[in-house]
Amino acid sequence: MMPVNSTTQRGGYIALLAVLVVGAAATAISLALLTVGTDSQRSALVELQSKQAHALAVACAQEALQVVHDNVAFSGTGSLIIGQGSCSYTVTVTAGTTRTITTSSLVNSIVKKIQVYVTIGTSSISIISWQDVS
Repeated sequence: MMPVNSTTQRGGYIALLAVLVVGAAATAISLALLTVGTDSQRSALVELQSKQAHALAVACAQEALQVVHDNVAFSGTGSLIIGQGSCSYTVTVTAGTTRTITTSSLVNSIVKKIQVYVTIGTSSISIISWQDVS
């Protein structure tokens, strides 16, 4: 039987300690990458919902323009439900031939608003201003 010297035992402990340190570092890096990936997915989803909410607000404004085109005396509200979102619009008479259209859309918790000022002519509707509002 060979005697065990202290150098051989230390080598085993150092190897075991090195494996533990490398394993802990690999685990920390893996968790960091998973967290970054999850945050990236969440950001992409919020951006997609924001674009959907804006498109829905635009659709609502176009619907309101169509209603005003069909009935120039219209003043009131309406709403649409498209896909996973909903929107509402309000048409107010600001002067004899001018109207203000305000829309608000909601997709999950994302809200987008648009305000449109139009002038009604004898045979057409002219958009004076179209802007996103907060």
